[in-house]
Amino acid sequence: MIDRPADPPAAEARPAPAHGGGHHGFELPRLTAMLRHALPRFVEGVIAPVAVFYAAFALLGLNGGLVAAVAWVYGGIAWRLLRGNKVTGLLVLAAVGVTVRAGLAAFTHSAVVYFLQPTLGTLLVSMAFLASVPLRRPLAQKMATDMVPMPEAFLAHTRVRRFFLRISLLWSLVLLVNVAVSLWMLFNESIGTYLWLRTGLVAALGAAAITVSVWSFTRCLRRVNGEPAAA
Repeated sequence: MIDRPADPPAAEARPAPAHGGGHHGFELPRLTAMLRHALPRFVEGVIAPVAVFYAAFALLGLNGGLVAAVAWVYGGIAWRLLRGNKVTGLLVLAAVGVTVRAGLAAFTHSAVVYFLQPTLGTLLVSMAFLASVPLRRPLAQKMATDMVPMPEAFLAHTRVRRFFLRISLLWSLVLLVNVAVSLWMLFNESIGTYLWLRTGLVAALGAAAITVSVWSFTRCLRRVNGEPAAA
């Protein structure tokens, strides 16, 4: 597993200078600092399980690949808990996805069903984003704070909470569209076309959603930092 130290010091995510006496301010870290913080988590939760699966699949077959992927993800969670470190949102989502794959693979080796598994995992993640909204614990906030530590006072601000609720709804919709496109192509196109075309479409959809999320967060940040302090 990737042995990550505790979250970096607050110097990478610090309150912004007060604007008009503002006290809820927060200043985004530099892009390089954000990447240093987020990249290991992305590798651990997204890239590594896929790499482990394909490596084991080449040596041990489908069942061996699935066992290896499950062991990697849940081993990573156990390792973090034993060391008292936070379990990242990406690792939790990876655990949900790999559990769905392993469960379905136990019943069939069909190519269609095999490629259907990550789509069903995506559907579960979409529902998780959606369910987090009425619970007032937006999953988008969990994902964002895994990548960029933010002060509690900033996260408690009404505008910030509203932003993360809306972005959670956005990502639920984006992932649901991802599922719909994937299912249509899987049952109406060849496996080769599905792999190549779906990858491009999903990447474009994800890039658009990330762009909207970053732009919206920057806009929210400017408004929060520009508010005067309470008397």
